[in-house]
Amino acid sequence: MAKRSWSLVYGGGTMGLMGVLAGDIVALQGPDAVHGIIPRALLQGGSAPAPDQFGRTTVVASMHERKRMMAEEADAFVALPGGFGMLEELLEMTTWSQLGIHAKPVVVLNASGFFDGVFEWMQTAIRSGFIPDAQVGLIGQAHTVEELATIVTTREAAPGRYTFLDWSSENRHGNVQVKRATEDAETCAMPPALMISMFS
Repeated sequence: MAKRSWSLVYGGGTMGLMGVLAGDIVALQGPDAVHGIIPRALLQGGSAPAPDQFGRTTVVASMHERKRMMAEEADAFVALPGGFGMLEELLEMTTWSQLGIHAKPVVVLNASGFFDGVFEWMQTAIRSGFIPDAQVGLIGQAHTVEELATIVTTREAAPGRYTFLDWSSENRHGNVQVKRATEDAETCAMPPALMISMFS
């Protein structure tokens, strides 16, 4: 990320892999390259992490507000191996892509086959008629960091999305405020901010 001057939007924690990643990006690019968004209930010790260690932090009231802000600010969504929270955010951003709310890349880093079960489930759902064949590409997968960078910077808007749905009334009422990638571009432009999710 630092080599490409990409910034990080994440859940604002200081522990585990995401804490290490946030700290490394701050060390390499400075605190402006990291934006953590965290609900007040999850703050450790009741105060935001130190900016010189973990970048800028925005404290919000709820998990829903956290995800909305993360989705607004990010230009691509990347999932690393993790637990329930990671899977929930991955599937929500995929569903938003399916519904035409955004046209941003959704990609997993499938290290050591961690996400194989997700793609097996998708194939089962397609065979069972729950997911249209055309939407099999809603989630991209990379097996290396280099492949991930290539997919994020060149990935076209996923096929099979419901682009006929009109979300403008939701935007006016503030319920869905995710900025959209250019629909008619052949490829997505290089993103300045990645939303990376990894909850254990």
